[in-house]
Amino acid sequence: MGPVLRTGRLVLRPWRPHDRDGLWRMQSNPATMQFLMPVPDRAASDAVADRAEAHFARHGFGLWVVEAPGVTDFAGYTGLVHVPYDEHFTPAVEIGWRFDPAFWGRGYATEAARAALRFGFETLGLKEVVAITVPANRRSRAVMERLAMVQDAGGDFDLPTVPVGHPLRRQVLYRLKAHASGVSA
Repeated sequence: MGPVLRTGRLVLRPWRPHDRDGLWRMQSNPATMQFLMPVPDRAASDAVADRAEAHFARHGFGLWVVEAPGVTDFAGYTGLVHVPYDEHFTPAVEIGWRFDPAFWGRGYATEAARAALRFGFETLGLKEVVAITVPANRRSRAVMERLAMVQDAGGDFDLPTVPVGHPLRRQVLYRLKAHASGVSA
C-alpha cells in the first residue's frame, strides 16, 4: 500500500482503482505530455499505475496520487522511484511529478514534492535525490529550483528509454543532497 503523506493542502496517498481514470485523462492530454513520451492508449496508461503500485510493494515508496481535498481526488502524482536504467549518476532515486493541466499554477507540484523529499530524507535516509527533464521544460525546471535542486554541470545525458534522434532524448540532471535540502536526514 504505502504511507500517506499530508501537507497543508494536499494528501499524497496510495493508488485506488478509480485513479486510473484520472491518470488516463491526464496522460491523454497533449499539454501534460508536451515534454514526455506519449502514452498511446489506456492499457499503457494503466501500466504506469501498475508500475507505481509494484514499486511501492517492493520498496515501500513510489509515486503517490496527489489529492487536493475539496478540490479533486486526482490532481496528478508525485513521488520517488529508483532510476530503472544505467547512467553516469545511477544508482539513484529520482523525484518526479505529473499533474493534470487543470491544476497547474497552484503550487501543488512543489508542495507535494517537498513532502516526498521530506519522506525520502527523513524516513528513508536517502543522501541524495535526482530529477530529470528535457532542457525546454521550464515549468518542471522551475519546480526543481524551488526545491533547491541544483543543475548538475556537465550532467546532461541522453535518456536511454527514448529513441535515438527523438527530440525528448536529451535530458538535464538536477541533484539535491540531504544536507542541502533543509530537511534533516
